[in-house]
Amino acid sequence: MKHGTVLYSAHHGVALLRLNRPERMNAVIEEMYLDLQEALDTAAADPSVRAVVLTGSARVKDGVTKEVFCAGADLKHHAAGTRTKEEKRAYILLAHETTRRLHELPRPVIAAVNGPARGAGAEMALACDFLLMADEATLAFPEVGLGTFVGGGSTYHLPRIVGLLRAKELLYTGRVVEGRAAVEMGLALRSLPAEKLLDAALAFAEELAAKAPVSMAFAKDHLQRSAGRDLATVLRLEAEAILACMETADWHEGLRAFAEKRRPEYRGK
Repeated sequence: MKHGTVLYSAHHGVALLRLNRPERMNAVIEEMYLDLQEALDTAAADPSVRAVVLTGSARVKDGVTKEVFCAGADLKHHAAGTRTKEEKRAYILLAHETTRRLHELPRPVIAAVNGPARGAGAEMALACDFLLMADEATLAFPEVGLGTFVGGGSTYHLPRIVGLLRAKELLYTGRVVEGRAAVEMGLALRSLPAEKLLDAALAFAEELAAKAPVSMAFAKDHLQRSAGRDLATVLRLEAEAILACMETADWHEGLRAFAEKRRPEYRGK
């Protein structure tokens, strides 16, 4: 299935979303945000999809192939015309809605950062549950140095992932971080050779897809909403989630599979 600037495919319970403007380093425009939202809606509506992988594509120029994730906003595209203040606001809100959907999709989402991720590209990666990077891939937030500002929830996500001090360093300086350094600071889960990245991301996604979907959705929702909740509230909400899981057929399947020493076959209900 194609969504124009985003290519969509699904196999073994995993939806693969591939950004597809390699001629512009996968820089985002309105169409790409809309296509990505449509792809996420497609994944959400398919009960067989239990996990999602977001990655970039390969750019071929002068006979040289280069992996790219997303170079950020397409500044050349933006500079081509004059927008009103309301049109600018609409673009920003479209970007924010896209990262919100990535963050809140009730399935785990893995960003496989195969090449440069800048600005909006880094923001989309941050909105995912897990970030895997190629060893030589890079990620940065150059906005402050360009006279603009980060979006996509970066000032929410980044301190929670790497801590406030490190988040300040990354946002204030625009420091470029490679895969291994991203793992060391807790920004990325794994760093791998480029040729192994996508296979590793898909294998990890398939591992997550094998879990009980209702339980996984509860895990994602509760972890992402835990900040600011007191212990009493957390315990009450966890109890409600446990009781809800116990009403599902998957709960009974999990118990049977454990007793029979086999892999459970969850159906999401």
